[in-house]
Amino acid sequence: MDTYGTPSRHVLFLNWRDTLNPEGGGSEVYIERIAAELVTAGHQVTLFCAAHRNAGRSTVTDSGVRVLRRGSRMTVYLRAALICLAGRFGFGPLSRRGLGRPDLIVDVCNGVPFFAPLYAGRPVIALVHHVHREQWPVVFGPWLARIGWWIESRLAVRLYRRCRYVTVSEASRAELATLGVDAERIDVVPNGTPPVTGPALPRTLHPSLLVLGRLVPHKRVEIALRTVAELADELPELELVVAGQGWWEEPLRELAGTLGITDRVRFAGFVTEEEKHALLCSSWLALTPSLKEGWGLTIVEAAARSTPTLAFRYAGGVAEAMVDTETGVLVDDEQEFTTVVRDLLADDVRRKDMGEAALAHAARFTWAATGARFAQLVARATARTG
Repeated sequence: MDTYGTPSRHVLFLNWRDTLNPEGGGSEVYIERIAAELVTAGHQVTLFCAAHRNAGRSTVTDSGVRVLRRGSRMTVYLRAALICLAGRFGFGPLSRRGLGRPDLIVDVCNGVPFFAPLYAGRPVIALVHHVHREQWPVVFGPWLARIGWWIESRLAVRLYRRCRYVTVSEASRAELATLGVDAERIDVVPNGTPPVTGPALPRTLHPSLLVLGRLVPHKRVEIALRTVAELADELPELELVVAGQGWWEEPLRELAGTLGITDRVRFAGFVTEEEKHALLCSSWLALTPSLKEGWGLTIVEAAARSTPTLAFRYAGGVAEAMVDTETGVLVDDEQEFTTVVRDLLADDVRRKDMGEAALAHAARFTWAATGARFAQLVARATARTG
């Protein structure tokens, strides 16, 4: 039995990455924190994802989540199907590790789903952080973008028509509903706020900005770079730190050179939790210029250090990760983005008030509450198979 008095279950998460993957991001943090909370509640949890150079084929996290890594970014979907089919007949890596057939599969749909209803033979929950309508043409060429969007908006909606959905914000819930997913089948389970990993640290003496996240085109770090270039003459000591890694780093470095701000921008690469904590504490403002986010984990991470964030109003769940004009500011276009950065850097009182409000707002979201909510969904979804 779990801590809520319901039978313990084996939950299998299918996700293309884990947090140790060089391209892992906030969505992977969400999956692994949910998985850890389910283990705490008494469930067995396995995460299946693509293999990569940073970890072995099979590991167990400190929280007790077993991670199986097979295949590449593209073949991980086929490998997941083969492993699940093997498990149904009592062989394969799940059976060899004494895990047995899962009671529930959580199919994490990052644009492309794992198509689990076709082979699972068990209840399936579709977990969608956000709809990728805008990202497809940014990341891929026109033909691949059309195919990807057709899979996400048409094929997947039909394939998962008998499944429950989980998403992280009301904004994503509304978008899924516009694609034809019945609103009553969608549960919203928001992110928790990651724990603060160190003592409070002072702000930099000079104006400082931070962009934290994967370096990929749809994160639009270019907007932050152009903002620094526009404010460079007014604020000769202004600095931007870009913390994170990704395949888009070189074009961003080239743009910084073209804009003449190489000496104003520090590309920090991958940062440890301690380094991230120091950057979030010391920066005057955090910037989230992303085109779309399901929630905006970095926004509440910054808020937990009393650092307000700027983001775009149309970028999905970011409007729920903050309270506009109170814990940060939502803007409508790039010109307004630059204007608000200028205004907030010049207004110490307003910036401090926003930071204090952000700290209180972030405290509302806990992983324990998020995990408890997800555990209820596990119990409901597996009641029949029990």
